[in-house]
Amino acid sequence: MKKVLLTMLVCVTTLSATAHGIATPSKREQHKLWYGAPAKRWLDALPIGNSHLGAMVYGRTDVEEIQLNEETFWSGSPHDNNSPEAKAHLQAVRDSVFAGKEEAAHAILDKYFFKGPHGMRFLPLGSVKLAFDYDSKESPAIYRRELNLDDALNTTTYIIGGVKYERTVFASQADNVIIVQLKAGKKGRLAFDVSFDSQLHAEVFTVSEHEGISGTVNELAAVVDGVEQEGIKAGLKAECRIMVECDGKVARKATSIAVDDATTATLYITAATNYVNYHDISGNPVKKNNQTLASIKGKTYKQLLKSHLEKYQEQFNRVSLDFGGNSLSSSFPTDIRLSAFDGTDLDLVALMMQYGRYLLISSSQPGGQPANLQGVWNDKKNAAWDSKYTININAEMNYWPSMVGNLVECQQPLLSMIRDLSETGATTADVMYGCKGWVAHHNTDLWRIAGPVDGTTWGMFPTGGAWLTTHIWQQYLFTGDKQLLADYYPVMKGAADFLLDYLQKHPKYGWLVTNPTVSPEHGPVGKRTTVTAGSTMDNQIVFDVLSQTAQAAKILGKDNSPLSILNSQLSQLPPMQIGRYGQLQEWLWDGDDPKDEHRHVSHLYGLYPSNQISPYTHPDLFTAAANTLKQRGDMATGWSLGWKINFWARMLDGNHAFQIIRNMFTVIPDSVEWGGHGGTYPNLFDAHPPFQIDGNFGFAAGVCEMLVQSHDGAVHLLPALPESWLEGEVKGLRARGGFIVDENWSEGELRSATIHSTIGGVLRLRSYVPLQLKKGPKGIVLKEAQGNCPNDLLAPADVKTPLHSPELKSLQLLPIRPVYEYDIETEAGESYEVRSKN
Repeated sequence: MKKVLLTMLVCVTTLSATAHGIATPSKREQHKLWYGAPAKRWLDALPIGNSHLGAMVYGRTDVEEIQLNEETFWSGSPHDNNSPEAKAHLQAVRDSVFAGKEEAAHAILDKYFFKGPHGMRFLPLGSVKLAFDYDSKESPAIYRRELNLDDALNTTTYIIGGVKYERTVFASQADNVIIVQLKAGKKGRLAFDVSFDSQLHAEVFTVSEHEGISGTVNELAAVVDGVEQEGIKAGLKAECRIMVECDGKVARKATSIAVDDATTATLYITAATNYVNYHDISGNPVKKNNQTLASIKGKTYKQLLKSHLEKYQEQFNRVSLDFGGNSLSSSFPTDIRLSAFDGTDLDLVALMMQYGRYLLISSSQPGGQPANLQGVWNDKKNAAWDSKYTININAEMNYWPSMVGNLVECQQPLLSMIRDLSETGATTADVMYGCKGWVAHHNTDLWRIAGPVDGTTWGMFPTGGAWLTTHIWQQYLFTGDKQLLADYYPVMKGAADFLLDYLQKHPKYGWLVTNPTVSPEHGPVGKRTTVTAGSTMDNQIVFDVLSQTAQAAKILGKDNSPLSILNSQLSQLPPMQIGRYGQLQEWLWDGDDPKDEHRHVSHLYGLYPSNQISPYTHPDLFTAAANTLKQRGDMATGWSLGWKINFWARMLDGNHAFQIIRNMFTVIPDSVEWGGHGGTYPNLFDAHPPFQIDGNFGFAAGVCEMLVQSHDGAVHLLPALPESWLEGEVKGLRARGGFIVDENWSEGELRSATIHSTIGGVLRLRSYVPLQLKKGPKGIVLKEAQGNCPNDLLAPADVKTPLHSPELKSLQLLPIRPVYEYDIETEAGESYEVRSKN
């Protein structure tokens, strides 16, 4: 049905284009989400943001709505959620787990470890509404609303009574405001009222005199109160300001501003709270807004637009992806394209990848808060899972595209939060466990809580903070930035120190393991609890954190004594194990169910985002990972599908990765907010359901991983290209070692690649086709690689040989496609072009 629909659409458009002499849609059109009707619901609206502010634009013609969020507007106030009763009962929990009495351990944990509040929630600020007054009673004609990823502009156009109306909305990073420009095609035909409303208690008024700041009749203000939650009093207030300029008449009403007889009008929207940091709420939102509005005083709309474009495009334009051909698919509304997707509309794949990059740019900038479970967009007073930071997969997934997608600075807010958690988590580690270092569990919020939340099944995950620190190391691998490593080394070491104290010797196996812990949200066959010791994911995270800290200490010339301790503990960690079904075991014992299609595939952390499972060093682990993936199935929640794209890319299976992409393009109606399998909403938001932005980021990272990988000893060109992606070109992807990669291919094979070296060093290239050096500095040669890669930034993981279950009868190893490997000694600032010999 989908294929028939798309074929009909293409035929109609082709005939129309031929008859009217219309050119094929330009490449610029390929980066647009567009629709032929206004948004009916929030999940139809289109997102804009500058990290500090987020907005959803509905594009309505009667009463336009621009729903707002401010990144620091959360419930509650500074607090912690540490249970002082936990430490006294920790040994009883550990004894119960080691004795095989995990359910008894679960009961103790529930009773004594979960005493505090369960995290605060991200709040909606409110909505700016524009109620239009038209001379004509005609219905709108020739309607279109769109979001252009090339310039981050949201536009709505339509005709009423022979007058064309146009609205442009954008969120400027450069000037920290949301700007709305409205235009009428005929003089004096623009009339509307500006108002503000909120689900929360709010005082709305036009500004005349406000805290000593003289206002004018064209300014509207709203003071919105935060809320109490779980006994934590409300500590935040937000102020939203809307300044209106126009070439017509402006009149002040009690709680709104009226514009009449105008041709052009411009709104400037800003908002702020009294939040300073996780322990300081002494800020003044009024002064913050005054400063923002004062900073744009005297600037024209054209100047503000220009500064917005310069700031945004410097990031967005770093990466391009084109699948070639002259696709007409962008001639159709995005919701129609999504419904019709059958695998042939590759421009939609490129659009979705770039949409993920757009959303990260729009929700995570230096100096701000990290992108939360919904980025910086939420319309609900009680958001799903509070729209917090779920750090047993979701918050980490948000930042997967930041490195390979060439948006390194977008990860800064996450690094800042990790530093905060290293402070709050030090108290948690001491109070709850009597351990040195710091810990965070499976969730945190604006106040940087580090204790467990929600209950044992979900919350007894003591390696969430440890996992976060791997992002510091990955940024070092991608950039070679030793100053970053030095700045954050204490944070990495603190996570390692906690683990060194927390690890316990398993009485049966003799390995050092975490106890208590869980494999996120999932339990083994025969147990009615998730509580365990030494889950495979924990073992993999501990391996990464200890080994990365040891490597960082060596690079930075730290004292050798901590190195010997780290290396000693590393040698005592459990190896990965292959179970009786040929699967990678999720637990120390063989408790997997081959028919279980649980959304979490946590034990494949070692495959992605880590690099502990390689086809070249441990093909049996690689095969076991494939068996696990097949057993878990190809459908799941939206974020899980995003992870599976990356999994299959790392399995070097582009066709299977593309099948997951096709599954992710399953349309989830905007009316479905909970339940069912995952997919995509009409506005291309990821659907768990409900909406979670991590799936969008996972998708973007997954497509990038299909096109370049650099985790396993080389920069692998086109490692997982699907057979149907016959031709294309990608530019600007980042690889470890400080390399930036451009590639083009045809007939399903690499034709050429240009690699720019930002820091110098050996570039080891891996390719499915033989290569020759086409361009580079004088004297540079491309030589066949010998031995291990000499560039440590590209080094594979050195893991133990896995154990095989005695019940495993045979393990048919996956065939590995032959590769060619070459080395180039690069210089910083130089570029190198290689071409296929075929």
